[in-house]
This record gives sequence, C-alpha cells and structure tokens, in this order.
Amino acid sequence: MRKVFKYSFYIFVLVLFSCNTTKFVPNGEYLLNKVTIKTDSKDLDKNELYEYIRQTPNAAVLGMVRMQLGIYNWAGKDSTKWLNKKLKQIGDPPVIYNSTLTSMSVQQLQLLMRNKGYMNAEVETNVETKGKKANVEYLVNSNQPYRVRNYSVDIDNKILTQVAADTSRSLIRQNMLFDADVLNAERERVASRLRQIGYYNFNKDFLIYTADSTVATEKIDLRLQFQDYLQNNSDSLSKIIFKKYTIRKVTFYTNNDAITVPDNNQDQKADTTEFRDFSLISTNGRTLKLDALVQNTYINPKTTYSDRAVERTYSALNSLGPIKYVNISFKEVMDTLLDCNIYIIPSRAISVSTELEGTYTGGYWGGAANVNYVDRNVFKGAETFNLQLRAAAEWQKGIWAQEYGVQAGLKFPRFMLPVGSYDFKRNIHANTEFTSAFSYQFRPGEFSTTSMSAGIKYSWNRRFFQHTFQLFDLNYVYFPLITSEFRNTYLNVVPPRFNPYNYTDHFIMRMGYAGSYTSFNANRPLQNYSTMRYNLETAGNLLYGINHLLGSIPSADGSYRLFNIRYSQYVKGEYNITHHQIYNAENRFVYHLGVGIGVPYGNAEAIPYEKRFYSGGANSVRGWSESTLGPGVYSSSTTYRSRDYNQVGDIKLDMNMEYRAKMFWLMEGALFLDAGNVWTIKDYETQSGGTFHLDSFMKQIAIAYGLGIRFDFSFFIARVDLGIKLFDPVLSRRDQWRISPKINQDFALHFAIGYPF
Repeated sequence: MRKVFKYSFYIFVLVLFSCNTTKFVPNGEYLLNKVTIKTDSKDLDKNELYEYIRQTPNAAVLGMVRMQLGIYNWAGKDSTKWLNKKLKQIGDPPVIYNSTLTSMSVQQLQLLMRNKGYMNAEVETNVETKGKKANVEYLVNSNQPYRVRNYSVDIDNKILTQVAADTSRSLIRQNMLFDADVLNAERERVASRLRQIGYYNFNKDFLIYTADSTVATEKIDLRLQFQDYLQNNSDSLSKIIFKKYTIRKVTFYTNNDAITVPDNNQDQKADTTEFRDFSLISTNGRTLKLDALVQNTYINPKTTYSDRAVERTYSALNSLGPIKYVNISFKEVMDTLLDCNIYIIPSRAISVSTELEGTYTGGYWGGAANVNYVDRNVFKGAETFNLQLRAAAEWQKGIWAQEYGVQAGLKFPRFMLPVGSYDFKRNIHANTEFTSAFSYQFRPGEFSTTSMSAGIKYSWNRRFFQHTFQLFDLNYVYFPLITSEFRNTYLNVVPPRFNPYNYTDHFIMRMGYAGSYTSFNANRPLQNYSTMRYNLETAGNLLYGINHLLGSIPSADGSYRLFNIRYSQYVKGEYNITHHQIYNAENRFVYHLGVGIGVPYGNAEAIPYEKRFYSGGANSVRGWSESTLGPGVYSSSTTYRSRDYNQVGDIKLDMNMEYRAKMFWLMEGALFLDAGNVWTIKDYETQSGGTFHLDSFMKQIAIAYGLGIRFDFSFFIARVDLGIKLFDPVLSRRDQWRISPKINQDFALHFAIGYPF
C-alpha cells in the first residue's frame, strides 16, 4: 500500500509537469514564466518591491509547480464540452507577457525609489524569450540616496510645536532616508495627536514640508510648516484650526426605518429619556434603554473631543446584538462646544432554530433534537439570552435510553459587579456573561448520571488584545448508578474500553484568565504578522481555604470533600504563539510554538483528566493519533488504534512549521514538520517513563512530517492531514528514526475543521 501511495504521487507530479504549459498561448506571444528583481541596495525590502510589479506569473506551489495553470491546460480545445469548461473554471489561464505592463512596473518602481529617497535611482529591464516563454528581470540601480541632515518645526504655535517636536514620538530621525511615506506618516501622527486632545478641525493637509537639498551632497535639511494660505491669514488660523472643542451633550436617535435627523416637532412627539448629559430619542417606540447605549459609548459629555473615542464607540455599538447600523455626527454649538448625535437602526432581536441529528453509540442507533432560542434584547438593554433544550433517545435491546438537557446563558453588555461606582464599572467597558447547564442521562442496564455547571465571566477588548476573566466556573458530575456488568465490560478491563475518569464523580470549581493578541493588519493582508494566546487558571483554592478556616476534618485519605466528592485543586498555564511569514497571496510559512504546565497541589494528587494535556492529533504532532503520544517515553500496552487513557500529561511542548500554498479552485496544500510531547510532573505508577527531567526531555521529543489538503469555503476551512512519524522516542535506539515508515505503524490521517494553528 505504501508503494501504491508513493507511485501514485510520483505519477500525479509527472503528469502535472508534463502538461504543455504553453498550450493556450497564442502564436507570436509568450507565457510570462519568471519575474525577478535585482538591486544593489541592502536597505530595500525586496518583498515590498514585488508589490509594485504590475504583472506576475501564474501562481506556483513551492515556486515550481504551477498547479492551477496545469489544471487549466488539461482542458481540451473544444470549449463547448462540459469537462473543458469545468477545468478552465477551476484552473487559471496562462499569464501572457505584456510589454505595456512591464513599462508601467518600471515607472512604479522608479516612483517607489524616489519616495524612499533614492532620487537618482535607475530601473532597467532585461526580457529573455525562449520558445513561447518570457523571463523578465528588473534591474534596480539605487545610486546614492538622499538622507535627512537636520529637522526642525517652523510653526508659530506652542501646542503644535510641542507635539511635532516631540523627539520620543516623532518618526523623523537624523540621517534617515528621505522617505516620503515616513514624512506623510509623521504628518498623520501630528494631526491625529491634536485631534485626540480636542482639536476637532485639525487636518494633516494643513502641514507641509520644505526641503533644502543645497546644504550638502545627498543631504537635506527638512522643515515642517503650515501651508502658505494658512500662514498668510493668522486670524483664520487661530479661529479654524486651533480651537479646542469639548463635548456638550450626546444624543441617541433610534429609528426602525432609516437614519434621519428628526426636526424639533418630531423631537417633542418622540419618547425622550435623559441621564446626565446623555439623551435617547426614540421616534418609533423604545427598543433600547439609554443605560445600555451609555455603557457602550466612549464619547463622554464635558470631555474634550477625541477621534479614538469615536472609533471605539462605533466598534462597541456595532457589536450589540439589537443594533443593525450606527452613524455618528457632530454639530458645532456656541464657540468651542460640540453636540454629538448618534443615529441607530435596530435589528431583529429574536430568533428560533431547531436541529435534528442521528446518533450511533456503542452499537445502538438513536436520534436527538435541539431547540435554540435567542433574544438579543431581552430586557431592552442589549442583553442576550440564549436557551437550548435537548432530548435524545436510543433503542437498546427493547428499552429506550434517554438523555435530557438544558443550557441557558445571559450576556450583559456592561460590567456587572455588586461593588464599585457607576463610573468605575462603565469605564471598564466589559461584557458580563452568566452560563448554566443541566443534563440527565439514563442508559438501562449500564448507568445513570446527572451533571450541572454554572459560571460567570467578563470579557473586554483593547485594540489588538482580547481579555476574558472567569470569576468562577463550577462543574459537578454525579453517578448514582453504574451496574457491575458495565464496569466489568468497559471500565475494569485492561486496557479500559472507556475512560474510567468519565464515569467517576467529580467536582471542579475554578477561576482563570485568558487573553489573545494579533498584529494582523487588514489594510495590509500580505504583511507578516503574529498571534498569541495565553491563559492561566486555578481551582479549589477557595474551598480549600474555607475548609481550613472552619477547621473541617479531612476524610480517611487526607482529602477534603464536598457533597462527598473530593474536589480538585491545581494551577495551570498555557501559552501559544504563531508567526505567519507571507511571501505572496499564494504562499506562506507558518511557525507555531505551544507550551503548557499544570501543577496539582493541596487537595489533589493529579489534575483532572479533561484539564491535562495530550499530544498527537490534528493540532499537535500529526504523526500520531490524538492522545497516543507520551507522556515522555511511556509505552502503551494497548493494541494498535486502542485508546490508552494514561497518555496525558501535566507539561506540554508543541513546535510546528507548515508551508501553505494555494493549489487550484478551493484547494490549498500544506507540507509540515511537527515536534513535541507531554510529560508528567510527578512519577505516577501508571505512567512509567512519563516524568519530566531536564537532562532527558530533549531526547524524548517526537518528530513527524507530512502533507495536507485544505478546502477553503470562505466561512470555514475543511482539512485533511496525513502525518508520518520521523522520530519515535518510545522505540529502541535502533528503531527510533523511522527512515522507512510502515503504513500500519507510522501513518496517521486527520480530519478537522480550521487551520491547526
């Protein structure tokens, strides 16, 4: 089977390469085969230069295989046939060399070079043709660039001079390239800073640079000053530009039809609510409470105008469920006051949906039904209430097994806390979410169980960061009945067919924090970026403290119990970072590092099973199936494809590198290299060889490689990855490196939704 796979892959690549890439290139024209840029300057970013090329070749995987062009060329000449039409739709037509676009690229590169300070730069092209293919080479001779010798601010205004001449924030530095983009960004910085501190009418176009290039060879003295028409009219300057505005009041208008400015008569007839200097005018009946809008507004009366406050208000209000559209405008009143008007169109608040599903568990067929109810404005304050009801049944040997469940959640768009002033809680701008769930399951002749959970969490965003604080999360599972037949068949066998922990009473009461960060810029999607995720949680401390405070007597094994269940006590942290190195729209490398550690203490000997780390699977070391790697060099006694529930740990390390390439149609390809493992904190008897030691853990890191296919449906990614073991630390030293992998031992196939990291 391995040979069949290998030869099939070779045949596919051979067929792809053997396709006539110039099949659809007309006579007398050329396929654009290759575009390169050569420059003599080490200060220039070649990736940025390529952005100004107006014609590039067909996309290639690994820079070699033009798969989309190959699919297109598989089509026949007869365009009326369905198969030929479909192949051309999936593939990409050949890029025909265009000399006009090449000339435009030269102009764009010359303009870029001048903007970067290379005033004497020269751009030439070298076009080579062979057969029906053309290779284009751009030769960029940068010559000596111009640099800034001195920079000064020549503006007769104290406030503006302070902002512009702030060397700690200024983007202009001595001896920097005379870069037009940097100069423009500095004007934007100055204008943005002034609009942040109340200067509503200030615009970057009021500022201009004067450059003196006669001072020295390739040196420029730079001066920032006002436009000529502003310098000649000092009175207009002070009246228009340097007028610092304060917000007088904020008025919300809600209308179910369209955003309009109500006249005075409409204001009198409308439903009006006021709080401090905020007002709500509802022209077609009140759909939102004023407090909900105030809580999510960063524009405050009696404070200076701020562009940032406007941006954050747009973001916060648009995130509310019952709001469809928002528009913010300002009106100058009196001399230095602004009235803020916020116009809102509400959206549909209530939705109901149902889901039907078929189930198959342990050889039994059944069905389930879910009913979901969502009200995004349940108390007229943009609160979101969701309720899910579930019922399931299975036919088991003449008896119906049953499951019933209910989940309920209530999300408030404000910070809910019994203590703290109104202003304190409002300034946090956080969401508060209450969650709860209850389920009952009865399987005749096997077991019955009841589970309950409840929690409160707060979430808020700050620019590129997202934060979530879990005040508490309670999880209680109780098994009043487990038959001896079920225990002996599924739990007390070696290896167990089901995870014994999942059939044990347990109680977890935890709290924690989770956060994330991204440097992704939607305005520059092809720019390299990084993302981070991190979390810290702890459980059992409050209960343990209460037990000691009350002088509770521990049970026979020395542990404290609640509802006759030993509760868990641990601390756990995890950190993940992913970096995207983007070459172009079709090709990128993605690097990932994930580390985690959990420590049981006090009332617990081990971390709860569902809180421990595992290795292997679709998002880890993909040469192994999920939870079949580790801990350490622990050797599982189970047969192939059987589950060993001891293969979890308290420490985790994941290192991944993946090349992703657009192939054709909806398909993307990937080549990856993974490494990692899990380890235990303590030397557990049932996990021999799994303990973490500094002097040996490096030798226990497993390595895998493989390839994957992804289908990009825009709203979700479907993924298939084939992982192959390269280094297996569990095997003997002679067999650890899997140079000749075996199908039944060293391959793992994964199906998943979304990228692995």
